[in-house]
Amino acid sequence: MISWRVPALLVVLGLPTVIVCAVLSVSPWLPLAAVVGLVALLVVTDWVFAAPAGDVKLRRVGPNQVRLGETVTVTLAVTNDSVRTMRALVRDAWVPSAGAVGPYAHSLDLDPGETATIETTLTPTRRGDRRAARVTIRSYGPFGLAFRQTSGRRADQITPPWTLRTLPEFRSRRFLPEKLSRLRIIDGQVVTRGRGQGGEFDSLRDYVIGDDPRSIDWRGSARREHVVVKQWRPERDRRVLCVIDTGRTSAGRIANIGAPTSPEQGGEPRLDLAIDAALLLATLAAHAGDRVDLLAVDTETHANVSTSSKRSLPKLLDALASLEPALVETDFGRVVAEVLSLERKRALVVLFTTLDPGALGEGLLPVLPNLVSRHTLVVAAVHDPALDALAASRGGAGVLHTAAAAERGLSELRRVRAALTRYGVHVVDAPAETFASAVADAYLNLKAAGRL
Repeated sequence: MISWRVPALLVVLGLPTVIVCAVLSVSPWLPLAAVVGLVALLVVTDWVFAAPAGDVKLRRVGPNQVRLGETVTVTLAVTNDSVRTMRALVRDAWVPSAGAVGPYAHSLDLDPGETATIETTLTPTRRGDRRAARVTIRSYGPFGLAFRQTSGRRADQITPPWTLRTLPEFRSRRFLPEKLSRLRIIDGQVVTRGRGQGGEFDSLRDYVIGDDPRSIDWRGSARREHVVVKQWRPERDRRVLCVIDTGRTSAGRIANIGAPTSPEQGGEPRLDLAIDAALLLATLAAHAGDRVDLLAVDTETHANVSTSSKRSLPKLLDALASLEPALVETDFGRVVAEVLSLERKRALVVLFTTLDPGALGEGLLPVLPNLVSRHTLVVAAVHDPALDALAASRGGAGVLHTAAAAERGLSELRRVRAALTRYGVHVVDAPAETFASAVADAYLNLKAAGRL
């Protein structure tokens, strides 16, 4: 193949030839044919002396994981395995969501056996696996008139496979110091006016003025001949199961004041907000000594992870990274069956879904008694502020009809919430910016009351 220099060379040589022939009143066709022949000879010679584009060895070095919003650098090492000097243009292509920054193509001059490196800065814009697409090598001849280029199949063969897993941003970790402080108060590690309480018996100690008379152990006092009281500790080694609904409703976008998005995006997906809240809850429960499990379900199970300690949280983070919404209606019968088969003992089940009347009324409510009879259930849903804004709007007839529809939607949400509450379900319905914090508070409240 030829480069842009060939037409430029034809113009540079051909134009003076035509001018000279016009001055001498000579036919220009024969001189122009000679010019074209000379250029063609140079092009063929250039192509022959160009190093084979496929005679290279490619190797990548760099991190395989990054948090969403952070930046990493992946290095591509190019080694010339041919016997000729390679003057190459190397294009290292990535999928658009990998957020590659910098020049798309890189010029290299490599002697035989020499190695050069190309650094690509990546700032992923989405969770999940971001893959390197293709490395294309274009090898030029000495004059830069012709080049050899790897074909699509050959380019795929020499491209080293590389996948950069983009982990969730975990924006809600800013709430973690506050929640851990409250957890220490519940544990009784911090002296406050309200002593930490729990649901498990710990030990007996002597009664002091100010103790709750209800905590006096009368049998122990009779044996010891002085008044002793029971000390309680918060429940530990409990099981917390985070169930994430990945059905069609999880693809809806919710405005989040704490995380501004572009107008074309229109908000943050419910699934991402649920993942963020699940990470905060899992981290908090791990610090509290509880076991955290994860289940992601719609019509099939996409993630099923069990953890036993804080060291297992990266496993949970890795499983959450690749979750994507599915445009299907969630099968809540399958969800309940998966929960009951996974958790044999009583556990706290936190279901991240939506309070959509159609999805919950027809799917979850019929199978809810089987779940709440064996486990403590929290239904966590992100509240959409757009409904409140539409319900409060006033104006012409069209605006009033929209406000009436929004008010009806809010009324149906309240009806679903009341129905869940009657079954003993704890409902969290909070806006996006405080959703993760509200879910963590619900866990801490249950833990302080000894109801896990």
